[in-house]
Amino acid sequence: MSIVFRSFLQDRILHLLLVLGALLFIWSDVSISDLPQAVDWHTIITLTGLLLLTKGLENSGYFDVLGARLMGRFHHERALALFMVLAAALLSTFLTNDVALFILVPLTLTLRKYSRLPLGRLIIFEALAVNAGSLLTPVGNPQNILLWSQSGAGVASFIWQMLPLFSVLLLTLMALTWWSFPARTIEKHTAQASPEWQKPLFMTSLALYLLFIAALEWHLTGAALLLIFACYLVMARQVLLHIDWSLLLVFIVMFIDVRLLTGLPLLQAHFSAVSQLGQGGVYLLAIALSQVISNVPTTILLLQKLPPSEVLAWAVNIGGFGLLPGSLANLIALRMAQDRRVWWQFHLFSVPMLAWAMLVGWGLLQLFS
Repeated sequence: MSIVFRSFLQDRILHLLLVLGALLFIWSDVSISDLPQAVDWHTIITLTGLLLLTKGLENSGYFDVLGARLMGRFHHERALALFMVLAAALLSTFLTNDVALFILVPLTLTLRKYSRLPLGRLIIFEALAVNAGSLLTPVGNPQNILLWSQSGAGVASFIWQMLPLFSVLLLTLMALTWWSFPARTIEKHTAQASPEWQKPLFMTSLALYLLFIAALEWHLTGAALLLIFACYLVMARQVLLHIDWSLLLVFIVMFIDVRLLTGLPLLQAHFSAVSQLGQGGVYLLAIALSQVISNVPTTILLLQKLPPSEVLAWAVNIGGFGLLPGSLANLIALRMAQDRRVWWQFHLFSVPMLAWAMLVGWGLLQLFS
């Protein structure tokens, strides 16, 4: 249990959010009894299940097997990077952005056992890729689910609406990947014995993963999480101890901080004017708010005053680039990277990507409107 408590004590992001929340509570009109309702508990339950299942797959050792196969197939950094980035983008279109990251980031981390690769940079690009890929479909990310459910549009209609932005950003990202990763030969470590893996743990984790994805569709996520917890308690207790429990608390505190922020009297006094904004104002406001409170809370907030328009859909998805809080997927990817250097390196790529996405997004909106 000391491992769990140590993660809480060493989590500087959590400490910062707690201090910010305490300051906001002083000036906010929100009462303590309102705070539990501010948390999207479905998201927390979903994230908990994904953390457990990913750690189960990781502990089974099968990611080592996949990593060894990737090293046998790819011989140049650029080719490997292009494959991983494209896989992240495509997986996120139908598995959602966070699920895609929970599959690919642990696999990426295993590559360090077989070669010398810029894994931090590769994980950064995978985070950018899921932000670009997930915007295409109604189920690619939480903000799209909200917008789609309120718009009443069909799946094909929603995809057609998002296709121009998706196409340009994916092509941009692939070109940036080609430029950022050299074509040099991957420097592989000396040959190792075939990696060992625990087949029972892998098969159980895989079956639970598929069951959990189905449970998300059937709205039985809580029951599925209890089953996952019970299975690991019986067969692999180390899984329960070694997931990033402090990340869950970070998300809970983030939801509370956003609720406290929206409860500030100064913000409430100006919020009613949102409905009077034109297209350009909505576009800039949604992107700017996403940089501060993340794009999912921004979508929830703005849908109280605005219709689920194409402009809003494009803006909140573009807002996932830029600063770290822009998308919760950014936080998930960089936390899993376990490398403090990627926190600032991420912005060297993400901020220019935001500027380009804003420019090209607005141009496309004017072209197709």
